[in-house]
Amino acid sequence: MSAARFRSGMLVFPNLTQLDLTGPYEVLARLPGAETLLLWKSLDPVRSEHGLTILPMATLSSSPPLDLVLVPGGAGINPLLEDPEVLAFLRSAAATARYVVGVCTGSLVLGAAGLLRGRRAGTHWMSRDLLRAFGAEPVAERVVDGNIFTGGGVTAGIDVALTVASPEGRRRRRSSSASNTRRRHPSALAHPKRPTRRC
Repeated sequence: MSAARFRSGMLVFPNLTQLDLTGPYEVLARLPGAETLLLWKSLDPVRSEHGLTILPMATLSSSPPLDLVLVPGGAGINPLLEDPEVLAFLRSAAATARYVVGVCTGSLVLGAAGLLRGRRAGTHWMSRDLLRAFGAEPVAERVVDGNIFTGGGVTAGIDVALTVASPEGRRRRRSSSASNTRRRHPSALAHPKRPTRRC
């Protein structure tokens, strides 16, 4: 985990559902001081299930420690369920991550890595019963069980990212404000500038 910045690592793989990835990416990448990495076995372009090409930013073997690791869903998860490199990476990353996230059928990959054993978990409704094969208790909702977040549907990833961003964003803004307050000249504090427009 990074003490200096919040570092997220999001798995990309062939035939993933890009919205499972890009929804949470957009939220987490906007955290103050955040580093959000797209991870795969190589740096070669990865094609999503409907043709969007995504460029990984780091490999599984070169990934730094992560505060959050996320696995999106999609038809491409099937080969991952028996991929020793991916499953070993997830076990290793999850051991130190503050947040471990399975979006939609990405939850099944967490299960295959042994991360859901004895936990409640959610996934896409058509795949929910498959969670039992990994020792998880399937539920029909978005779930937080310890540091593991799972849920079905593309909005589940955005929901998790907003849940994480809320306390992280507040903590980092407070830290940044305190740091900026100490560095500003006292006269600047009397008349703080307000942003003229926000996105």
